[in-house]
Amino acid sequence: MLILSRKIEEEIRIGTDITIKIVSISDNQIKIGIDAPPKIQIYRGEVYDKVKQNTINASHSILSPNVDLSKYKIKKVL
Repeated sequence: MLILSRKIEEEIRIGTDITIKIVSISDNQIKIGIDAPPKIQIYRGEVYDKVKQNTINASHSILSPNVDLSKYKIKKVL
């Protein structure tokens, strides 16, 4: 992990197209601005974790459906 000290209005550059700027600092809160291309998805950590967990839960429900599909089976006639 890279740890940097920054003051208000100073920036951090990630690659050529992402900029993180320190907007304000108060008692126990730092406000940052993130400038990135629209194709880059930006989430707060706790939101990202919920999205990830919901995706995992949805994929599990698709793999093991709660619906009884036996009534849709094709019956072989000999």
